Amino acid sequence: MKRKTIVFSVMGIFLLATSCYAQMVLKSTADDQQTVEVTVYNKNLGLVKDIRRINLPQGQGELRFMDVASHIMPVTVHIESLSFPEGLMVLEQNYEYDLMDQNKLLDKYVGKKVKIINWNLYENKKEKEEVEATLLSNNNGQIYKIDNEIYLGHPGYKVLPQIPENLIANPTLTWLYQNTSNQPHDVKVSYLTDNITWKADYILALDKDDALAALTGWVTLDNQSGATYKDAKLKLVAGEVNRVMEHRQLRKSPRVDVMYEMDAGAPQFVEESFFEYHIYDLKRKTTIKDKQTKQVSLLEAMGVKIKKELVAKGQGNFYFSNYGGRRDLKTPVNVYIKFKNEEENKLGMPLPAGIMRLYKEDSQGSLQFIGEDRIDHTPKDEEVKLKIGEAFDVVVERVQMSYQRPSKSVYETEWEVTIRNHKKEDVVVVLLEPMRGDWRLRSSTHKYKKIDAFTARFDISVPQDGEVKVNYKVAVRTR
Repeated sequence: MKRKTIVFSVMGIFLLATSCYAQMVLKSTADDQQTVEVTVYNKNLGLVKDIRRINLPQGQGELRFMDVASHIMPVTVHIESLSFPEGLMVLEQNYEYDLMDQNKLLDKYVGKKVKIINWNLYENKKEKEEVEATLLSNNNGQIYKIDNEIYLGHPGYKVLPQIPENLIANPTLTWLYQNTSNQPHDVKVSYLTDNITWKADYILALDKDDALAALTGWVTLDNQSGATYKDAKLKLVAGEVNRVMEHRQLRKSPRVDVMYEMDAGAPQFVEESFFEYHIYDLKRKTTIKDKQTKQVSLLEAMGVKIKKELVAKGQGNFYFSNYGGRRDLKTPVNVYIKFKNEEENKLGMPLPAGIMRLYKEDSQGSLQFIGEDRIDHTPKDEEVKLKIGEAFDVVVERVQMSYQRPSKSVYETEWEVTIRNHKKEDVVVVLLEPMRGDWRLRSSTHKYKKIDAFTARFDISVPQDGEVKVNYKVAVRTR
């Protein structure tokens, strides 16, 4: 009989120990981090890989993984042990984002006793008054019961005995786990988060002859994800990644003033192809603070060969209407800058989509802004073409000299296009004439090229302070 009592006592101790392990809660913060890697996409999306060394007790327990993004996508969370993969099993996963605030704390204490402290000032003397109250309601104001009387609100500081267990200060991932290893785990947690994105910005500085330029590129990283990534490995993915848009309510971050951190110097990214995208890998670690805008140098190229082009583009409907000799058909002359993204031109790295801003020195050597345009993702060996504005001193005006309609589907018109150059140097104006349907030039005073099925191109040299008239007849057949 005595022996049985000993056996049951041992079993009781074992069950008690097992129960303690089951209830054990371990917290892991950013202080446990070994490394963190952040991959940021153009689509307001980030992939976080957080590796922490955590000493988990053997048996069953709860791990609270803190300091994660507040805009995390919980369904994308993945956890694994890099050191002992077979020793760690996740039984249950939760994401806690019911963050504490004054109202939520008071809600948890409805029906319970709280302390109210009120400081009274009498003749420059502070007197503290403490009151014990029962919080009856926290709906549109507090209602208290004090000494069998009901108070609709009460002055003073409300003091709570402790923080409720089901409220947390920061977003937290929690796992119910089973651990068989007695060694620390290097735990890798990866997840996707919204509200972190990047873009490329470029500066193109032209020389005085508009023949060469200096190109610098910057990466602008905007982190509003709700977490700080200290000494992170940063990778940027350029490309159109498809995402499924779910109908879900996003937790909003408070608006703050962003802080700019500039990392100057030589280009710091290594570029490589990846699937159908391109990855830009920062060669050093960097800290990405929450609610921060950071800029890092992407590229720098000097002596890039460029070409300026003046383009006047007509309208396809010109050839179907009778304008009766109107002389007010003016065509704006757009200014373009073009260059080839190739190694021979001091470039050759795939350029992420972004805004390219152009500058040029004036006669006093002061750099002035002359225009901007957005570029798409541009592979190597492709051309970049930027529309930067309209020419001030070049005028293109057209007059319809004749109009005939031999049949219901055929239109024959004659045009005189006058190009006037008021600049102090000769220019070449590209005259693009879009023509709908089947067309044929019956006559022309200048050579032209058929650059596609519906466009004729004239390259017209115009002397300084001079003008050139281009005459042509065209027949257009509608389909």
